[in-house]
Amino acid sequence: IHVSQDSPLVLQSDRNVTVNARNHMGQLTGQLTVGADAVEAQCKRFEVRASDGGKVLFSADEDEIVIGADRLKVTGTEGAVFGHSVETPHIRAEPSQDLKLESPTRSLVMEAPRGVQVNAAAGDLKATCRKELHLQSTEGEIFLNADSIRLGNLPMGSFSSSSSSFSSSSSPSSSAPRQTIYELCACPNGKLYLSPAGAGSTCQSSSNICLWS
Repeated sequence: IHVSQDSPLVLQSDRNVTVNARNHMGQLTGQLTVGADAVEAQCKRFEVRASDGGKVLFSADEDEIVIGADRLKVTGTEGAVFGHSVETPHIRAEPSQDLKLESPTRSLVMEAPRGVQVNAAAGDLKATCRKELHLQSTEGEIFLNADSIRLGNLPMGSFSSSSSSFSSSSSPSSSAPRQTIYELCACPNGKLYLSPAGAGSTCQSSSNICLWS
């Protein structure tokens, strides 16, 4: 069936339009149905190609669905929802837009056999959580490289040379010099706290900060 040049081909039906393809034995190998509610295709492989007929923009078979476009854009307000895993070499947000990966009710896991890199080339990188944040390296090291490294809101201990013990810091007397240098101490369980620096180390595992942590 064909029409003259620059003329449309119209197939019209009160119910649906169905196109069937059969092999030499008469068996149905492909079917395209245009109905009032949906367009259905039944075949071993479905492809959508570019206008020049070369590049495959979309293909689907029993094993996988491939999207070959340079950009996949999801315009829904809820974003993209994946029931299982997602495998991709690159995730990028639109220009001037934030990129947000969120799991509202469960956990968010990113895995790669050769490492996972998170990079903010022109801004800050912030990781926040409601409970505990774990940085763990089973065979390597955790390397912090920055012009300044700050640990905020660490508990403060006070050192008593007479009793060689710690107690929670109290308000210094007006005559005592202001303490400006502190020692960073670690409890046996790994908790960090500050201790007023002295001629020698003032860290002690018997600190009440360690005992009550």
